[in-house]
Amino acid sequence: MQTTAVILEGPRKLDLGALELDKPTADDLVIAVSHSGISTGTEKLFWSGDMPPFPGMGYPLVPGYEAAGEVVEAGANTGFSVGERVFVPGANCYGEVKGLFGGASHHLVTPAARVVRIDVAMGAEGALLALAATARHAMAGLDKTLPDLIVGHGVFGRLLARLTIAAGGKPPTVWEISEDRATGAEGYTVLHPDSDDRKDYDCIYDATGDGSLLNPLIGRIAKGGEIVLAGFYPEPLSFAFPPAFMKEARFRIAAEWTRADLVATRDLIDHGALNLHGLITHNLPAHQARTAYQTAFEDPACLKMILNWENAA
Repeated sequence: MQTTAVILEGPRKLDLGALELDKPTADDLVIAVSHSGISTGTEKLFWSGDMPPFPGMGYPLVPGYEAAGEVVEAGANTGFSVGERVFVPGANCYGEVKGLFGGASHHLVTPAARVVRIDVAMGAEGALLALAATARHAMAGLDKTLPDLIVGHGVFGRLLARLTIAAGGKPPTVWEISEDRATGAEGYTVLHPDSDDRKDYDCIYDATGDGSLLNPLIGRIAKGGEIVLAGFYPEPLSFAFPPAFMKEARFRIAAEWTRADLVATRDLIDHGALNLHGLITHNLPAHQARTAYQTAFEDPACLKMILNWENAA
């Protein structure tokens, strides 16, 4: 079986192409993708060529770890039925072409254990589940503190803020330097950092992936405060030790979601505790993939770009 997929041949060399899919087993699902998201974090680093060495990386590859679609074939051992709506966190089913992410494809093959059922009413927003689950993973569990300051009001920062409120926390302050991204707050305050004099935050979540912010953020925490590195940082991180020493600063790295986070986040959405509305700002057909990726990575007004595969060849 062949599919049309986005293929990243190398830095800034991206287009659609035809690929042969691996033959599905009794444990696999074949999924017709309707929508896939473009990540402005890790995917951008692959697109630009700035991704540091990472297990499984290399070119050519099919990008995308945010895909929503419909089951069109279900193996005997999967427990799924044809027609069910699902979220897929990527796939590795393209033969010699790497599928480190692998979700930006009209069809894909994946083990059923990686897939989560979602409500058909989610539409294109179903592709946001992994990003929402990553935000949930950063703040859920024992000994984890909810943020009172979030740095960055992109999609990830907005999800962190919404989840903080959904968890019963006090509405956080969010910093944003771009006027294009300063709007759209739902029950919390967005400030330019120059307008905020506070220096006693107990817990700051950085959603930007900008390591140069570490020293300024250390100056904004209370004694014993925590800084959570919730972005992806391509460069080595460093900070001045004396200010961190005086504050007895704590640092925590938040990794990507687990399957439990996907399920829990899906349930929050289903029960109305979390909404994904207003996060998708751009939506282009899959045949415009080259334009879509460039816009997603270079236009500050683009919060989230979705590729629409519904009429793809």
